Amino acid sequence: MLERSKLEALIFDGEGVVIDTEPLWDEAQRRLLERRGIEYDRAKVKHLLAGKSAAEGVAILQREFQIKGDSEALAAEREAEVRALMARNVRLVPGFEDFFERIRGRYKTCIATSMTRDLIALADVRLHLSTLFGDRIFSIADVGNRSKPDPALFLYAAKKLGAPPSRCVVIEDSPNGIEAASRANMYCVGLATTFPGEVLTGANEIAFSFEDLWRLLAPVEAVA
Repeated sequence: MLERSKLEALIFDGEGVVIDTEPLWDEAQRRLLERRGIEYDRAKVKHLLAGKSAAEGVAILQREFQIKGDSEALAAEREAEVRALMARNVRLVPGFEDFFERIRGRYKTCIATSMTRDLIALADVRLHLSTLFGDRIFSIADVGNRSKPDPALFLYAAKKLGAPPSRCVVIEDSPNGIEAASRANMYCVGLATTFPGEVLTGANEIAFSFEDLWRLLAPVEAVA
């Protein structure tokens, strides 16, 4: 059980928790495969892709759908699709903004994401993430592209925030991210935005909305 009085920092995953890009990735992958006469099977690969780097994501798609071709070219094609979709239609995950206003100033906060820096910059232009998080938006590029479930990014984020792992809570939407939090010895809340709750059973708690998340993480004085 989380001891809220000892909580110092909230580490937010980026995609699917703060930035509503997961449907855009699904559409980009559908288009990528459709051009090759292949049907996109989300249930087959989505849990494998979440939290992975661009190169790893393409390798997974090539393996699972037997796609031939140059992996770097495929990664560039996939990211170009996502960039185009983001430029037209990217938003914050519903409920995040209200939740953030409730916890702003109560805890240290950051984003720790597998997004490339280019995509983070594009999302920032559209959503003003740096207004919310300042310079506390960390990417796997900051840790040598070691993607989740490697705990490196979460440990890096905690160090940058000046908070011990035992006083951090990670908010994640994917099995890979939840495993990374566990390996970093951090309490983790699985947010059922991208996957159903039964896929997130590795988390310490599961929240089905940001209102659920507030009930779990609200400071003691806020619920007294």
